[in-house]
Amino acid sequence: MSLNRQLIVRGFNDLEKANRFLAARELEGVDPQLLLEGFAVSADPDLALVSLVRLLGRSPQLAELVNGGEPRTEALFRLLGASEALAEFLLRRPEHLGVLDVRISAEPSGVPADQLRRSLLAAVGADPDAPQPVAAVTGAGACTALRATYRRHLTELAIRDLGAASPEDFMPTAGRELADLAAAALEAGLAVTRAELAARYPAGQIAAVRLAVIAMGKCGAAELNYISDVDVVYAHEADGVDEAQAGVIAAALATGMVRAISAPGPEPALWEVDANLRPEGKDGPLVRTLDSHLTYSRRWAHSWEFQPLLKARAVAGDAGLGRRYEEAVGPLIWTSSEREGFVESVQAMRSRVTENIPVDERQRQIKLGRGGLRDAEFTVQLLQLVHAKVDESLRVRDTTSAIAALSSAGYIGRSDARELDAAYRFLRVLEHRIQLVRLRRTHLMPEAPDAQRALAKAVLGSLSTQRPAPEVLLDTWQQTKRRGRTLHENIFYRPLLATAAGLSADEVRLTPEAARGRLAALGYVDPGGSMRHIEALTAGISRRAQLQRQLLPVLLEWLADGVDPDAGLLGFRRLSEALGDSHWYLGMLRDSSSAGERLCHVLSSSRFITDLLEVSPESTAWLGSDKELVPLDFGTLRQEIQHKIPRHPDPKEAIRLIRLIRRREMLRIAIADAAGLLDQTQVGAALSDADRAAILGALHVAVAEVSGPEGGLTSMLVVAMGRQGGREIGYGSDADVMYVHRPLPGADPDAAAVQAQRIVAHLSSLLQQPCRPPVLAERPLVVDAALRPEGKDGPMVRTLDSYREYYQRWSQIWEAQALLRARPIAGDDELADDFVAMVDPVRYPEQISADVVREIRRIKARVESERLPRGAGPARHLKLGRGALSDVEWLAQLLQLQHAARLPELRTTNTLAALAAIDAA
Repeated sequence: MSLNRQLIVRGFNDLEKANRFLAARELEGVDPQLLLEGFAVSADPDLALVSLVRLLGRSPQLAELVNGGEPRTEALFRLLGASEALAEFLLRRPEHLGVLDVRISAEPSGVPADQLRRSLLAAVGADPDAPQPVAAVTGAGACTALRATYRRHLTELAIRDLGAASPEDFMPTAGRELADLAAAALEAGLAVTRAELAARYPAGQIAAVRLAVIAMGKCGAAELNYISDVDVVYAHEADGVDEAQAGVIAAALATGMVRAISAPGPEPALWEVDANLRPEGKDGPLVRTLDSHLTYSRRWAHSWEFQPLLKARAVAGDAGLGRRYEEAVGPLIWTSSEREGFVESVQAMRSRVTENIPVDERQRQIKLGRGGLRDAEFTVQLLQLVHAKVDESLRVRDTTSAIAALSSAGYIGRSDARELDAAYRFLRVLEHRIQLVRLRRTHLMPEAPDAQRALAKAVLGSLSTQRPAPEVLLDTWQQTKRRGRTLHENIFYRPLLATAAGLSADEVRLTPEAARGRLAALGYVDPGGSMRHIEALTAGISRRAQLQRQLLPVLLEWLADGVDPDAGLLGFRRLSEALGDSHWYLGMLRDSSSAGERLCHVLSSSRFITDLLEVSPESTAWLGSDKELVPLDFGTLRQEIQHKIPRHPDPKEAIRLIRLIRRREMLRIAIADAAGLLDQTQVGAALSDADRAAILGALHVAVAEVSGPEGGLTSMLVVAMGRQGGREIGYGSDADVMYVHRPLPGADPDAAAVQAQRIVAHLSSLLQQPCRPPVLAERPLVVDAALRPEGKDGPMVRTLDSYREYYQRWSQIWEAQALLRARPIAGDDELADDFVAMVDPVRYPEQISADVVREIRRIKARVESERLPRGAGPARHLKLGRGALSDVEWLAQLLQLQHAARLPELRTTNTLAALAAIDAA
């Protein structure tokens, strides 16, 4: 294989440059084959080759290590192919080249924090066991020793990180060690500063001033990056020293420590120490006493200032003072969510972070952009701030542990937690590998294809031999961002959070005393009975009980917004017991943006919906999706019934199925109505479609059962009348109908009539008689044919010719008025067309006389007088009272009778459509 081919296989991009460097004299003593084999593990072999040649030029003895071959050289080639900055460090400090001669482990472990602290303090000659370590060296020499030792440990960590079989699994360990290493550097910086201040202040005063360095942000959370600002605040106290003098010395200790870490020097600065998160920010004093910190937090702190305190951890200086600081601010953190508008302020802050990203960086941001690290961190922190006031298991600082705790306690679903954790770890590994190259504080995806190709290799585990194309990396990143953003939006903006945040700890815990008082205050009539329901729902240690304990404090308030909160809570208990341990139910109430509030509203406001949900609890899943609550139209229902009926040859099974479909759709419509997703016109139309589908299905069953093997003798038609005809019914409406039949060619008219009578009688029976097993909570559809010619004295079903003769010879004006609502809904289509053609001249007459108008008014008055319930005041009756529905409907119908013959747009069975046409005319 040619040299160029070998270089391509090992991932080199610039072959001309690689050939030139491979011919460098520094490589004369290196085995060429071992050298090429070593580059196979380098993320960026071009970079590794250049760095190796430079190192050999400075330290030729390194050739002996290279010639040792694998596995001895793996650390060398992995590091040089991943970090130009650490190679530069080894060039500056060749005395530390020994870190490269190490065997890599696929499952590395971290270095204890105390070991790092002792190493950094020893580097400046300080006693690690002293209460206040003081360095033996000062000035530039001390800073160089501190920084070089820090970078040696950083290099050792980078080698272990790059050698891990799973970088995502090692990421939390790496972040913790980076934070511990930063803490050790701060401690060593303090030791140097104490030694330097001895020339300015009495030793006794310096010793009397105790300074605690409190890390915030990622350092406080022990999840630091390879390069990052270290956010800190300072607390101090002193015995026997004037308060003002103590403040001056404490400030001098803090500024000296920062200088040791980040001032220019022979060994470059480590990172910036940022104290801007202190009370009052840049305008506030650099150091404060603990009492001053607490006073500020209690009296003047903004809501956002408590979020950074989640991560507060004493990392250097006086350990006792640092511990007291943590203990004192803890209660302030965990009650901060009770502040007015807290959740909304955190959500607004996240939006501002996104809006402030420069336009040219938005698509490259790993940290701040949509679906980036900040989305995951804000999501987790908001859940902690809201729920950890009573759940101490959530009081952890680092993000991965917080995700695990939130999942274990049920605040995040298990699958969501796994996805959130995986996304966060992947993005952090990306961030680490990008920063490691030059040890620069960046969170942007590189744009150069070569850099992306190196990154794609760097994020893989050490056991992988693949070199993915940049497109593979970018595709994985985009998928991770999309899923991360979806999880963020679903969890971060839960309505549950804003309500839960405003509850006190006692209210959240649902202690008996607090719960009884709160139930009474919310308007529950029977707090004792409600407490029994709460105890039944929350008893035990199951995940279901955990979730109920989280949800109920909020649900109780939402239930109280309804008409009957006691009935709502009872319904919630029954529904929860019916669904048992269904994994989706409580998770949906927790995670959905609307399901919980909708469920509480319907349970406490509608016994009808509650009863239906109890017998079909799986329908609760609709509450979380507006799409699921869209009523099915008649065509869809007809198709469903037609497909399912053939599978149930037993008529009893078939009609039960039809009635179950109608019950299901009534529940869907009722929930959508209660949720405000439908207006009343849509409700009436949807209910009419459900009834029409049931009548159509029952007609099919009745015809098949009555006709039997001999076959049918007549065509059937069901015509809707009244509000059913106008598609404006309510939940308890009967179906006013008329039946029409037409004997088939060759059939005996008398036999056809008998068969038609049996069909309509059976149809009514199928829809109303009890099923086995029963259709629970059903409101049976009552089919009423009282509006047929001659009313109850007339035949139940007539032929089309009989109807024609009746309407031509004997019909009265009220029957013509009733026909205004006539609408064929089931049966033979040709017969339906003929029926409409027959009744149109009757209901749309060319003209009506004044006598007829007077007769209509007389009938209306009589109907209202006879049907108005005894004792009911006309002013309060919605249907028959003055200005009520009856007035509107009769007015519209009168105008239709008078004008529809010449105005076709008035020819509609729907009242609102008729009124609109009247208005337009």
